[in-house]
Amino acid sequence: MSFKPKRKLITYLNILDQPIKFNPFVFNRNFWLWAILGLIGGLIAGLYWIILELLTHQLAYFEGWLVIPTMAICGFLAGIIIHFIGDPGEIHLIVDNIRFNKGKLDPKNNPSMILSSLLCVGSGGSLGPEAPLVQVTGSTGTWLGKIFRLKGEELRSLSIAGMASGFTALFGAPLGGSLFSLEILHHKHAVEYYKAIIPALVASSFSYVIFALIIHLGLGAVWDLPNYEYSGTFDFALAVFFAIAATAIGWCFIYCTKVFKFLFEKKPIPIYIKTLIGGILLGVISYYLPITRYFGHHEINELLTRNFSVTLLILILLFKIIAISITVTSGWRGGFIIPLFFVGTTLGLLIHQLFPSTNLTLAIISCMAGINACVTRTPMSTTILLATLTGFSYFIPILFASLTGYFLAPKIPFIRSQMEN
Repeated sequence: MSFKPKRKLITYLNILDQPIKFNPFVFNRNFWLWAILGLIGGLIAGLYWIILELLTHQLAYFEGWLVIPTMAICGFLAGIIIHFIGDPGEIHLIVDNIRFNKGKLDPKNNPSMILSSLLCVGSGGSLGPEAPLVQVTGSTGTWLGKIFRLKGEELRSLSIAGMASGFTALFGAPLGGSLFSLEILHHKHAVEYYKAIIPALVASSFSYVIFALIIHLGLGAVWDLPNYEYSGTFDFALAVFFAIAATAIGWCFIYCTKVFKFLFEKKPIPIYIKTLIGGILLGVISYYLPITRYFGHHEINELLTRNFSVTLLILILLFKIIAISITVTSGWRGGFIIPLFFVGTTLGLLIHQLFPSTNLTLAIISCMAGINACVTRTPMSTTILLATLTGFSYFIPILFASLTGYFLAPKIPFIRSQMEN
């Protein structure tokens, strides 16, 4: 036998001597890690929601003038928790840690965030539970990553996946929640952490299933908008015009927040005094305009079913913006995404009252998209979230409105950590 055939024979024998490695699937160990994170995130979100609903139900008995001392006491207690247990920070800190702290979210302040946010949201503050949920589920991702000794982008992706599971549980939209967790981290016009999209989608899907099982969440729209009928290409132009009006309101909200931030930081006072003052102011607003109390999850449907006058809608719009600004700047804990949707709904109703020939649903959805994209700079996820939450199946008008709000937003973002440096 010649040398060449012998060499081939040895090569074939060596190949046969090795175990055959065959994996027909894309998923691997990481898939199960993302799935476990989603299950944990859905469980956390479900338990948080149940406790929040119970607390809200109990505190809702205090109506009329009693709402003022109730919110003042809850604000004071939340401030005491933050002062003695630790300051959990806000959405600015979450974005900052993902971008500049190697994707690590510290879980040590989770007890403070959970307890203070339950008091703030449950008593009627104009902030929702999305920020607390994102902080807790995102830090759970960091904790899980450290257990499995992940580093670099893998650890960052797991933290983002945890954030996505928190967003998804609240919004009931796995795709929208996943994109939101990525988009809110960006700077300029770049979605920087697109590598985390698959981990975020997997964790969101599992989180959604667990959350839906715990609170018996059904499929379908959360807010009951009237049916929309497409009337022609001019609807796209109307969506842009409505979004321009909403963006102007977004600018007002941003500058109103700056004013209250200056007032609350003018003199160094303890956090529990700030939250006490904030509670008193929020209680007064809620006393005169009860629909401005709470973060808007149920109140949006109330807005849609009741017939408010133009004057009352203007007052609701104005004082809801003030209430959100006070809640954000006085140390109360929570997120402002759903409250902004409430403001957009109010503006859409107001536009329809002033111009009855306009399509009500188009006005509302465009205003919701415009103001949220202006403040949070998340046009893609805002489009998908609103389509899911409202059942509005025409993506293009929402996208036009979202992009309008995004490109007409102030140069300096409301979430400061979204800046390039």
